[in-house]
Order: sequence, then C-alpha cells, then structure tokens
Amino acid sequence: MYALLLAIIYVAFISLGLPDALVGAGWPVMHGHFGVPVAYAGILTMIIAGGTIVSSLLSERVTKRFGVGLVTAVSVTMTAAALLGFAFSGEFWMLCLWAIPFGLGAGAVDAALNNYVALHYAARHMNWLHAFWGVGASISPFIMGYAISAGLGWSSAYETVGLIQAGLAVVLVVSLSLWKKVDRRRPARAQQDAAPDATTAPEPHPSGHVPLRTAIGIPGVKLILGAFFAYCAIESTLILWASSYLVTQRDIDPATAATFAALFLLGITAGRFLSGFFADRVGDRALIRGGFLVVAAGVVLIALPLPTDGFALTGLVLAGLGCAPIYPAIVHSTPANFGERNSQAIIGIQMAAAYTGSTVMPPVFGVIAAGIGMWILPLYLAVLVAIGLFMSEALNRRQRRTAATEALHIRVPAKR
Repeated sequence: MYALLLAIIYVAFISLGLPDALVGAGWPVMHGHFGVPVAYAGILTMIIAGGTIVSSLLSERVTKRFGVGLVTAVSVTMTAAALLGFAFSGEFWMLCLWAIPFGLGAGAVDAALNNYVALHYAARHMNWLHAFWGVGASISPFIMGYAISAGLGWSSAYETVGLIQAGLAVVLVVSLSLWKKVDRRRPARAQQDAAPDATTAPEPHPSGHVPLRTAIGIPGVKLILGAFFAYCAIESTLILWASSYLVTQRDIDPATAATFAALFLLGITAGRFLSGFFADRVGDRALIRGGFLVVAAGVVLIALPLPTDGFALTGLVLAGLGCAPIYPAIVHSTPANFGERNSQAIIGIQMAAAYTGSTVMPPVFGVIAAGIGMWILPLYLAVLVAIGLFMSEALNRRQRRTAATEALHIRVPAKR
C-alpha cells in the first residue's frame, strides 16, 4: 500500500513536469498561428506564474480542508482541462483564459505533493521525485517537436499531454482511499538534521490551519524563503540566459551553446538521481550547503577569462549538478526545521517564493544586461549564490543555537 502510493506520486511528478516546457517549445509556431508578437509569450507565463503563486499561498488552508489526495486529483484535473483548452483555442485571449486554471492547478498540486513527501518519505525520495519532474519537463519538448514535424500541429501536443494528465487524474481519484489509509498508518519520518522548534511554533488556529502571517512570522522562515528565492532565481536565469552569454561573450557557436544550455537541465536531473543515493546519510543541510558551493565553483569557471571554452562549458554543467539537490533538500527539511504542523503552510509560501524568483529575476537580469552588458551574468549569479548560502547558513546557526538551548534545559538535573 505504502509502495503503491509512492509509485503513484512518482508518476504524478512526471506529470507535473510535462506541461512546463510546452509553451516555450511550441511558441515559435503558436505566436504565428494566433497572429501575435513573440513577446506575448511573457503574458502567458506571467498569468500562469500568478496563478501558481496564489494557489501556493492558499494550499495550506485548502489541503487541511479537503486532504492531499483530493487536492492533487482536482489540481491535475484543472491542469488537464487547461491543456485541452489550449489545444482547442482559436484566439490568443482564450489561451490567457485557460492559463488561469493551468497556474492554479499547478501551484496547488506542487505545494501539496511536496509537503506530503516531506512528511511521509525519506530525503532520497524527494530528490528522485524531483528528478522525475525533470524527466517530464524533458519529454514535453519532444512531444511538441514530433507533433510539429509530423504535420499534426502544435495543438496535438497539448491534446496529447492533456489526455495524459486526464488519465492521471482518473488514477488519483481511484486512489483517494489509499491516501487516507497511508495517512492513518504513516511511519515516523526520518529526521536527518533537526527537531521541530517547539518553542517557536504558533498556537493552533481554531480552524486547524496556520494563517499566512503567522507562518511568515515563525523565526527562521524569512531566511529559508530568501534562500529559496535566490536558488530559483539562479536556476531560471541560467536556463534563459546561459546560451546567450556563451554566444556573445565567448564567441561559442550557437548550436554548441544551445547544447550545453540543455546540459545544464540534464545536469540538474542527473544530479538529483545521484544525490538521492546519499541524501539520507548526508542530510538536508549538507546538501543545501554543498549545492550552493558547487554552483559557486561552476560560476567561477564560467567567469574565468581563459582562451579555451572548455572551462565555461564545464562550469555550466557543474552549476547544474550543484543546483540539483538544493530545491528538494529545502522542501524536505521544512518539517524538521519548523514542525510538521506548520510545514504545509510554509511549503506553500516557499513555492510562492520559488515562482516569484523564477518569474522576476531573469527579466531583471535582462534589463541589467541591456544597460551594462551580458558579461555581468557571472557576477549576477555570484550575488544570488551568496544570498542563498548566507540565508541557509543563518538558518542553520539559528537552529543549532535553539537545539543547544533546549538540550541544556533538558540536562540540568533537579536539586535534591
């Protein structure tokens, strides 16, 4: 039963990744079909990002009210409906309309599933699950490419992925009773790094949920939000601008640059598969720290003004490997850092911070690069790495001080 539900969650994570690259892969054809400028892709992505942020912030209340299984099933159903809506849209405004349930469904299921895995499964599964998300994100461009090259049209790719999502929604609905059984028989989650900070946990709300303001006010939450924001800004900025940097600053052939930009994503996926094998032994804190340090080493290699391009290309792949464990480890450590009662609310806020960093920071770099030059990319990334590492280490120091204080109180013997 426990293994069966885990298998369903693995499939769900592949499904989470499937729609994410469809807009980018199909837009060169789609914008001509709808007769809109290429830049209108930004409108779609902003609407989708807005929906994910809103649903992430509401995920704790909704999940407490309806349960993870039902929220996941309904969210995947919304995503499937949106994808099929994309496939049958005849005007651009219709795409914008369907982008709303697309974003709302994606954000809700992301926050709900991440918290469920953090509570129920070991760190290795969190890494492998996010690797499976990468598998899904890598498959969808091939689906779009085949649909266009075979003369089926971009809409058939959306229809195909939408039907896959609909099939998963049926599986999730059928498995609703399984989620409830596993909840009742949940084993204790392995605590790699820290115990919940009971001294700072808020009092339970009468409705059972943790209000947004209360969750943000828990000591240490703002630190992890800053680290998460910085990480997602690094990842999305490299995805968008790495190829342009290699071409303009290193005079690398565009085809080669595009290949290595793709290897950055493959590095993330492969790195998550690899880190899953030692995540339980190393622990979440070490994975986060090590990940940021490896990204920093990759950024240094990208920035070195050497005559050979091998260092810059190696640095890009190394940055992908460093990025791999950070996201899963931050999410998985949330119940240990802030308590299981608060984890759904905090993970929802973390997802909102992630989407905000991914949406806002790449365009910010574009504005900076337009005024200063593309050469500033390594420095921009270095600042983000420093912020992420500083914030995560500040949280670690705070948690160690709290644990030491509590241990001191426990060890003080009563006088006779």
